Amino acid sequence: MTPERRLALATFALHGADQAALAALPLLATLHLGGGPGMTGALVAAQGAAWLLVSLPAGAWLDRAGRARALRVALWAAAAGFLLAWALRHHPATLALAAFLGSGAVVVGILAVAALLPGYVAPDRRPRANAAIELARGVATLVAAPLAGLCAQMGWPGLALPMAATFALLGALALGRLPPEPPPAPRVPLRHAILEGARFTWREAHLRGLALCAIAWNFAFFALLAVLVPLALGPLGLTPAETGLALGFYGAGLMMGAVAAPLVLRVLPPGQVLALGPALTLGAVLLLWAGLLPAFPRLALSQWLVGFGPMLWQVTQTTLRQAVTPSALLGRVGAVMQVAVFGVRPLGALAGGALAAWDGAEAGLLLALLGFGLSVLLVLRAPLRGLAAFPTDCAAAAPAAHSAQVR
Repeated sequence: MTPERRLALATFALHGADQAALAALPLLATLHLGGGPGMTGALVAAQGAAWLLVSLPAGAWLDRAGRARALRVALWAAAAGFLLAWALRHHPATLALAAFLGSGAVVVGILAVAALLPGYVAPDRRPRANAAIELARGVATLVAAPLAGLCAQMGWPGLALPMAATFALLGALALGRLPPEPPPAPRVPLRHAILEGARFTWREAHLRGLALCAIAWNFAFFALLAVLVPLALGPLGLTPAETGLALGFYGAGLMMGAVAAPLVLRVLPPGQVLALGPALTLGAVLLLWAGLLPAFPRLALSQWLVGFGPMLWQVTQTTLRQAVTPSALLGRVGAVMQVAVFGVRPLGALAGGALAAWDGAEAGLLLALLGFGLSVLLVLRAPLRGLAAFPTDCAAAAPAAHSAQVR
């Protein structure tokens, strides 16, 4: 089995574990612990906090440790964390802590996959390899939550936590032995290592453009999520069943975008694909706003576009990030991008929800429209717009030379 296939399997396992646990926690809070929205929100927040709190130190650690070994440890640690969460499921505080530990291990593993791939895959094959990894993520997202719901339907809401551990265990077994990787970066104090990654991300023009676009897009996306269901059940007049079915087209768009991304990149230059992704989400909100189609196909097509376009962008930006980032900084740059994205998501959700509560769901939809429009403008104003091909690969750049450059 090729290294990229092993990495795709590891990605499937990590996201499957994380999504199964994410679905299990609200079910446990409601059906087993008798908690309300407050307990549910606290448990989900504890798991989600790992993506903010663990990313930066994890990225620095990966750049000065063996990434293949770190990925293997992360898979086993995720399994242990979610098994511990199952054992502590009767106590909300310890359940939240164990869920945080399991999700923290997932964060390390996801960053390790992105940092390992450039060392195993030639630059011309990376779009296809990154698309396979994103497809694995999409399949895991679609599979894990329904399985967790089935467990709850059978009266075992906590069973999804051992299922999450099983995902991780299977990923650890499938990972096998990976080829040798480049030597790690020299050890420096953690704070300096994190700052070095942040400086490089900001100073490298392509990465800065990607980060700003991602921040604007994710703010808008979570503002949209906050108003979609009220919009569907209210002004659009859909039933709950119709709403759920229409929202499911988002997952279909993700998977089709992952399959299509390598083909699209053969036809269009990377700069145009990076603009196309957020432009399609802007079109999706305009479609909802204009009302040119009946309610159900309008929402379904809009959700499909919100999945398809950003997946094209995700595969392209990951490939670009791997091309312009020296190997010694791959973990830290990936962590900086991740923190920027996850840090802005709650703000978007709060802003969209507050606007919808104040002036109706259409006001929240307008905020999403403005955010997606800004993400398109940021791509067009950055050097990304004229990118005719992926830059010369920097993954083999010497760590010492790079450190001298950015300090």
